[in-house]
Amino acid sequence: MHDIVIDGHKVAPGQELQINALIARLPTRTPINIPVFVSRSTKPGPTLLVMAGVHGDETNGIEIMRRVIMNHYHRPTKGSVIAIPVFNVYGFINQSRGLPDGKDLNRSFPGSKNGSLASRVAHFMTSEILPQVDFGIDFHTGGASHNNFPQVRGVFNTVKEMDLAKAFGAPFIIESPFRDKSLRKTAAKAGKSILVFEGGETLRLRKQVIDMGVNGLLRVMKYLGMREKAPAIEKESVFLKTSTWVRAKHAGLHHADVRNGSKVEKNQIIGLITDPYGQFEKSIKSPINGYVIGINNYPVVNMGDALLHIGSE
Repeated sequence: MHDIVIDGHKVAPGQELQINALIARLPTRTPINIPVFVSRSTKPGPTLLVMAGVHGDETNGIEIMRRVIMNHYHRPTKGSVIAIPVFNVYGFINQSRGLPDGKDLNRSFPGSKNGSLASRVAHFMTSEILPQVDFGIDFHTGGASHNNFPQVRGVFNTVKEMDLAKAFGAPFIIESPFRDKSLRKTAAKAGKSILVFEGGETLRLRKQVIDMGVNGLLRVMKYLGMREKAPAIEKESVFLKTSTWVRAKHAGLHHADVRNGSKVEKNQIIGLITDPYGQFEKSIKSPINGYVIGINNYPVVNMGDALLHIGSE
């Protein structure tokens, strides 16, 4: 077993270390560090990356990672774990998705050591972390007002990646193509499988989502032989090959008539759009058979706004 080296710090088998990697400084010269927690067993095994906060306002993922570290779940019986609770420290401080340069960190990979701030943060992950891991779980949260039902996303072009997703045990497994300049695509080019867990909405903690994220990680670690026990899967995951957003055909007030995670049928009425004056109501129908995997909780909508996300088998 070789040493893991991050930001010049070596972590040997059997060691545990918090590395505060210096990424940049604020205009006040205050240093911005990314805390990286490395925990290694003396027994050989895979190296698993677990991380959150690529988008700084996605707090459910950050809380999942906090609980993992607080309860020492990141300490494996075999192999190694690299845990990063808040990757986008700038966004977390500002309760924002991106960085001060206006860039989306998850559209800035593989990055450059001499590029924009987002590019430099991405470069740290690409050059310092990804080469040392075998698998990864990236914890995300839905967008502002968009409440995602707990789900695991991936490309699943290998049996191993699908097995990892099934082991996680989220209610839904969703086929999700790579996006250019994303962490997942960059990792895949390097031969690394990264699963994305999505749940809840930004700046709102949801216990159901957090519990599912923690338990899913424990199950993946057990599947990889990195721990002995994990919570049982309550219900087998539903695999969804495609998904589509139902968009508003009218402006007005949106009233969803289905619960997140529920099954819907084609042409079923799943909500209403009304005007604020009591003069019209327009039904919203599901375009396909499937499951509701995300709901826009904003009541005031414009034409074309995404209302409900529906996945199909």
